Amino acid sequence: MQTALIAVTQYCSIHEIETDFINSLADEGLIAITVVEGDRFISEEQLQDLELYTRWYSEMGINTAGIEVIKHLLDKIRHMQMEIVSLRERLHLYEAF
Repeated sequence: MQTALIAVTQYCSIHEIETDFINSLADEGLIAITVVEGDRFISEEQLQDLELYTRWYSEMGINTAGIEVIKHLLDKIRHMQMEIVSLRERLHLYEAF
């Protein structure tokens, strides 16, 4: 199955942001940019994360380094929440005995 691609210039035009912001996100490893025939694209699968990063940048004034830190912390929280659920399930198993 082929993934839909969105042109970086089109995304930036719609969201009224600079292409440098997208380049910075790519440099930080937060998104991946696909180059096709010299044009830069973002996969549709990354769009949800990219829109979140764009809101943080545009509405809250958070730079790409800050976005990277926030993403890392949110990932860590999600991991810990999954671990808590797993531990609760194990606890209920032991409580049943």
